[in-house]
Amino acid sequence: MVAINSAIKEIRFLLPQAASNFKSFVLKTYPVIKKEHPYLPVLIRECQGVQPTVVVRLEKGVEVKKHVANFSEAELTNLLQNP
Repeated sequence: MVAINSAIKEIRFLLPQAASNFKSFVLKTYPVIKKEHPYLPVLIRECQGVQPTVVVRLEKGVEVKKHVANFSEAELTNLLQNP
């Protein structure tokens, strides 16, 4: 289960084309997020030459952008709980 902070209004995942732990985390977590939060916009973009990144839009349009290349699964989950 992935508990999402209620202040989050949108999540964007920017994935590199190469396989990575981040990509597997997103593919595993996305169905759970959409099941628990069906109206939360979750965008997944796979791009060439990008760093693995999570962009979280909060209330009043505030965005938090984190490069997560070396994050563990626990750290990624924590980012979604406490942006």
